[in-house]
Amino acid sequence: MLFNQSQNSLIVSRLEIADTFFSRANGLLGRNQISSDEGLLITRCNSIHMFFMKFSIDAVFLDKKNQVVGLVENIGPFQVSPVFWKADKVIELSAGSISIKKIILGNILCYSNKCPNTSLDNKK
Repeated sequence: MLFNQSQNSLIVSRLEIADTFFSRANGLLGRNQISSDEGLLITRCNSIHMFFMKFSIDAVFLDKKNQVVGLVENIGPFQVSPVFWKADKVIELSAGSISIKKIILGNILCYSNKCPNTSLDNKK
């Protein structure tokens, strides 16, 4: 799951983590969509490209402390995001998620079945 600690709110309940060479390189390629309740976290990433993608997404860039340092809304196929030099990872979400979930710069996000100091501790 992906949780916004700053706002005490759930962003998605299903979060896939791409942390190997192949999973990071593949990302969301080959998929036709991503549902509003799922996301993909790509480690060691400060910019993304959308070459050969079939749909638009939102991208949330996090630093090593999981603070939001960059936001790209509705990035479409064959576009490239800016480079966020402080970013360590990116979370790819369905288009519109940043606005709907009210994610803003400076928010602290956590992902796993244990998020410290949240109402979701020990769940799942």
